[in-house]
Amino acid sequence: MRPVVLCFSGLDPSGGAGLQADIEAVGQAGAHATIACTAITIQNSQQVFGFEACAASLVRAQATTVLDDLPVAAIKSGMLGTTDNIAMLTRLFADRVIADDVPFVLDPVLVANSGGSLGDEKTLVTAFRELLPYATLITPNTHELRALSGEQDLHIGAQKLCAQGTCAVLVKTSHDFDSGDIEQYLYVKGEMVHQSTLPRLQGEFHGSGCSLASFIAGRLAMGDVLVNAVKAADSWITQTLRAADAPHPDNAEAQLIPNRFVRDSEK
Repeated sequence: MRPVVLCFSGLDPSGGAGLQADIEAVGQAGAHATIACTAITIQNSQQVFGFEACAASLVRAQATTVLDDLPVAAIKSGMLGTTDNIAMLTRLFADRVIADDVPFVLDPVLVANSGGSLGDEKTLVTAFRELLPYATLITPNTHELRALSGEQDLHIGAQKLCAQGTCAVLVKTSHDFDSGDIEQYLYVKGEMVHQSTLPRLQGEFHGSGCSLASFIAGRLAMGDVLVNAVKAADSWITQTLRAADAPHPDNAEAQLIPNRFVRDSEK
């Protein structure tokens, strides 16, 4: 069968982010997405109103059922929602329930793109620091990178996280709105190995971070080396954002939903 990616992520009723974004992005990368649902959120395409996290025991049971049944070739985590869920995932790696050679893409979600709370940031950061050493790649936005590293300079922050055990960090300037084009830097073991410039498109996008991380995980499952997976994701995410759906076309400030099924003729 297609290579399998196990995604830990929450349900977004709008379909823009969360587990739906993971399923679509992993599929577009050529792999098969499986899901351990971590939370049920109350949100639309513009705002998070609340959420209820799944118990860590329930999330673990979902994950181990998949791991026992299917040949999981990559792991991706997005919204985990509680320190218990982060600790549970950490234990899966520490106890080698997840094999050492399975790549793990960690999207350390602290807040939604709309600014809505997805858990207490301080306690989530503390818990995430225990999970970081198991990550093949982390894909934080600028806020998350600064929170996790304690550094304002993004490059120093990435190097610091690598020194703490994370194999690689993808630095994204998409949330630094004063800058021009979006710059991305891939650090592996503290060294910058790839830099790319992406056009800053007009508008805000709901689920772009989920989509990017999941596509990379899908490409890693397909056998890509990390740099090639990131390059492929850069090209794909740009296409999805250019073709994004506008649920509120009369509101220029409303978030857009990436079109993860854009066809070649529409790129």
